[in-house]
Amino acid sequence: MKKVYDFSKGKRGSVVPTTGKTRITIYLDDHILQQFKAQSEKTGKGYQTLINDALRSYLSGQEKPLTAEVIRKIVREELTTNQ
Repeated sequence: MKKVYDFSKGKRGSVVPTTGKTRITIYLDDHILQQFKAQSEKTGKGYQTLINDALRSYLSGQEKPLTAEVIRKIVREELTTNQ
């Protein structure tokens, strides 16, 4: 081991850059975090991964494409409620 190391050209942060993910600070209710941690222990997946999956699922549900099947369902619902 050297007695002195030169860090003058060093950079702060992680050594290996991550792509596709960003580190943030977020405040969650204690109860919510406990639920995800409990689910994490049952499934073996990390609680942060479970939170990410839940957010992705929520967002994908918000952007449903308007297909012929969806239009038919809406029309059927309207016809039954207007009779």
